[in-house]
Amino acid sequence: RIVSGSSDELVKIWDAETNTEVCTLVGHSGEVNSVAFSPNGKHVISGSDDQRVKIWNAAPDAEVCTIDRHMGNAWSAAFSLDGKLVVTGTGYMVKIWNAETGAEMCSLEGHAGIVFFAAFSPDGKRVVSGGDDRAVKIWNVE
Repeated sequence: RIVSGSSDELVKIWDAETNTEVCTLVGHSGEVNSVAFSPNGKHVISGSDDQRVKIWNAAPDAEVCTIDRHMGNAWSAAFSLDGKLVVTGTGYMVKIWNAETGAEMCSLEGHAGIVFFAAFSPDGKRVVSGGDDRAVKIWNVE
């Protein structure tokens, strides 16, 4: 399976072998900028111009959690390797959230431009982020 998000505000899950749509996840009210499966494939995360990050069950297609405390568009959203945390790039900040409850765990400030990418390292001890300030930052998040 693969997941896509687009300017039509929809998140879609596809069967990669048959190129057919498996389901459509409806709930954003802005362009979808970022999508990813959780490491175990059971959840999908999406970030949007509606300033929300949503976590969905991949099957059945139901919303699990909405993170709506962003201070700008959610440009990037990704799960930690264990699927327990989510990292997002929003405005000039990187934020880490509890994937189950949507509670903010910490906010990392230091970029001088919009953060377009954020991801956990494989060991979960660091986050890397990059933005239009042309900076790549590595954060210790243990």
